[in-house]
Amino acid sequence: MSDDSAKTGRVRLARGVSPWLFPTVAAAATTALLTRRDRRWALAALPLGALTGAMFWFFRDPDRTPGEGRILSPADGVVQSIDQRADGRTRVAIFMSPLNVHVNRAPLAGNVTSVQHVPGGFLPAFNKDSDQNERVVWHFATALGDVEMVQIAGAVARRIVPYLSAGAKVSQTERIGLIRFGSRVDIYLPEGISPAVSVGEKTVAGVTRIDRG
Repeated sequence: MSDDSAKTGRVRLARGVSPWLFPTVAAAATTALLTRRDRRWALAALPLGALTGAMFWFFRDPDRTPGEGRILSPADGVVQSIDQRADGRTRVAIFMSPLNVHVNRAPLAGNVTSVQHVPGGFLPAFNKDSDQNERVVWHFATALGDVEMVQIAGAVARRIVPYLSAGAKVSQTERIGLIRFGSRVDIYLPEGISPAVSVGEKTVAGVTRIDRG
């Protein structure tokens, strides 16, 4: 299902964008006003205006009609890899480009048992060693047991903004955090649960089913 077909028509701006967006909007507005006095300011006003428009697009947060499934995609993007872990779980890695919606959603309902920030590098998210990048590790207590999700920062996305903390109760598809400018989100399917997606498949947060029923 495409991003557009999953929308309900309402689009908001993501929480946590103000440190990036507001200074850009202010600079664009200021240079636009100065252009009325001196056309040379247009050299700054035009690119700042374009950057402001791009940031409004980057930080869009559309409402979604939730999909059906025990585990739904936590992120918009493309399935980068699927691999079996030594503990029996299956990791599904979803690559988020700068053009994707950057807001991540809870893959299933439960309670947040931990939200851990782990310092690291900033390799491109498609790099096989990006597992060691700056990341936030989530654990949810759910009807399926413990479910782990990891938000991984990339070369451009150097700030992860969690919306919830340990102890919070979360509903499936609820907005739980933001990765500025994209990167990667990994979801670990509990042992015995097979993925319903394949490498190269596009996913929509809160809509695309990840587990095979």
